[in-house]
Amino acid sequence: MRIRSITTFVHPRWPISENILQKAGIFARHAQSSFESAGYEVQTLRLATPPFPTYLSPEDMPQFVARIQMIAHSEGFEYVALGPAQTNKLESYAVIPDMLGESSILFFSGHLTTPDGKVSLPAVRACAEIIHRAAPLEKNGFANLRFTALANVGPWSPFFPAAYHQGQGAAFALAIEGADLAVEAFSQADSLADARKRLIHSIENHAEKLEGVANHLAEIYPVSFKGIDFSPAPFPTNEISLGYALEKLGVPALGLSGSLAAAAFLTDTLDRADFTRTGFNGLMLPLLEDSTLSQRAAEGTLSVTDLLMFSAVCGTGLDTIPLPGDATVGQLQAVLLDLAALALRLDKPLTGRLMPIPGLKAGDETNFKFDYFANSKVLALPAEELSGFLAGDEKFEISPRSTLLG
Repeated sequence: MRIRSITTFVHPRWPISENILQKAGIFARHAQSSFESAGYEVQTLRLATPPFPTYLSPEDMPQFVARIQMIAHSEGFEYVALGPAQTNKLESYAVIPDMLGESSILFFSGHLTTPDGKVSLPAVRACAEIIHRAAPLEKNGFANLRFTALANVGPWSPFFPAAYHQGQGAAFALAIEGADLAVEAFSQADSLADARKRLIHSIENHAEKLEGVANHLAEIYPVSFKGIDFSPAPFPTNEISLGYALEKLGVPALGLSGSLAAAAFLTDTLDRADFTRTGFNGLMLPLLEDSTLSQRAAEGTLSVTDLLMFSAVCGTGLDTIPLPGDATVGQLQAVLLDLAALALRLDKPLTGRLMPIPGLKAGDETNFKFDYFANSKVLALPAEELSGFLAGDEKFEISPRSTLLG
């Protein structure tokens, strides 16, 4: 198990307060050394701000982007998330593709849903347009790795690109790369009950150590500890593969019947562990970051529809999904609309990080040269342009089922 990221949340102000970022850098470097002294490898230090439209105008963005990435990098932060475009400021979505093209360390997101629980059809369309415009910016559609659409996602998730801050005071949270904990627990278990017990024990044991270090840091610095996101992020090797862990429960190949039950079991197990939570804390299934998921997709047993269905019982939505390069805005819009509706109906956070790859069609092999990706094949996109009311400019409410049932 490794710490994928120590994510520090600050409000940088505009004009940028170099003092705030310097203090954040001092804290983050001390935090890294503290967790490493406790025996945990820290992969990255990351910085996240409040939603950029809350403190920046579109005209300020180019100057701000140039400054913050320079200062953040000098303070040791490898990546910076500037938070989501907002549904009440639709013009904020349009600036994101240009900003993605300006930097390889900046991450963005865009809300699909409103704070009062409505799907914003204009925002869904705007997010689809961002994905479409960003696809040709870098080889293999790679710029879309740094953008995700958010459905019902709150602040202080330490995982990028979803991370964003709320408020003025500084905070921090931990993102965990812990798929190996599930692989180990399920490989050694002799029953489902034993598998659950082993994974809960492992998570709680690590969480106790991590929280001890984090709470000590929060006593030393004026930085609030928001918690741990134990969504067991994978790495593209079998020993750190969530797909491999799920198949250890008895699914012949992820995507076949039984997969949803396995996903529900693992997510339910995560829910039962006791620790300070922030972010998603669900089953994370980023296709290109997981060796087994990418293999099953290449074999044709795992589809976009399957992954969306799994989101009903598990984690973070549709993540790092390779799609045909000729995917239209309308097709992407339809997929994101389903994601938003699912998130509100089930009252859970979901994200959509879709990656159309220019020049490739469904079934073509991907050709990423990136340590965090396993290559796969481009998935078919089962979507067509919406029409009628769903293609309009309304905001419509989808109440959680539990609310309607009382």
